Amino acid sequence: MYLVVLITCPDLKEGKRIADILIKERLAACVNILPDITSFFWWSGKIHESDEVLLLVKTKKKVLRKLIKRMKESHQYENPEVIALPIIGGSKDYTKWIEDETR
Repeated sequence: MYLVVLITCPDLKEGKRIADILIKERLAACVNILPDITSFFWWSGKIHESDEVLLLVKTKKKVLRKLIKRMKESHQYENPEVIALPIIGGSKDYTKWIEDETR
């Protein structure tokens, strides 16, 4: 099974650092960085608003546990967003590429 994983970061510099880790460690075949998002969320009993970037990570289910562990170790957020969504269809060539490029 193949996945798109959503990860938010506080800024582009942190997003690039996280993307570099995921690609170099073969936990992702591709990471897209969507800049300039605004997030509203509950934290410590209060509503917060924060400018962030969103990472769209293409990977496979077999490495998800390791990816989550790595984010807990290296992400600067105390509780980083790591949400995996299944890819239910798509190009067989593309999903083969995800398979080949993640370990």
